[in-house]
Amino acid sequence: MTYEEYEQKCEEIRERNEDYLEEFWEDLVSAGLKEKTIKRHYQNVDFYINTYLLREEPLEMTHGTNPFYIGDFLGYFFIRKCMWSTPSTVKSTAASIKKFYKSMVQRGYIDESDYRYLVETIREDIDQWMDDCEAYNDPYAPNPFAFF
Repeated sequence: MTYEEYEQKCEEIRERNEDYLEEFWEDLVSAGLKEKTIKRHYQNVDFYINTYLLREEPLEMTHGTNPFYIGDFLGYFFIRKCMWSTPSTVKSTAASIKKFYKSMVQRGYIDESDYRYLVETIREDIDQWMDDCEAYNDPYAPNPFAFF
């Protein structure tokens, strides 16, 4: 795939993602959440599906439920590449992603089994991700990502 083809594919995916995000926004409004909370969920999900999932290859929103991608994002990429990462933001970003994909299930864009797998992955690994984030942000703690 050439760079131009990659960029074209990413733009097509971003356009579809915008529709998903608009529907997600509507679902959050319908749930009675405050605008500040809705914005936070929206921004967290937007970053995941429009930055992380497109960074190396153009991946559709549906790939975001894959345990590899959610684990790499919350357990590595987000901690190391996002200056605002804290154990609290890891947890709130995970919550946003779960809300988003629940909305996508309800709207028929992804299978219920994929959603359950995503939730199970987050449930099993969130404590480790938060611990790794805390250690990574502590200049006196060993770097959890330094393997040598």
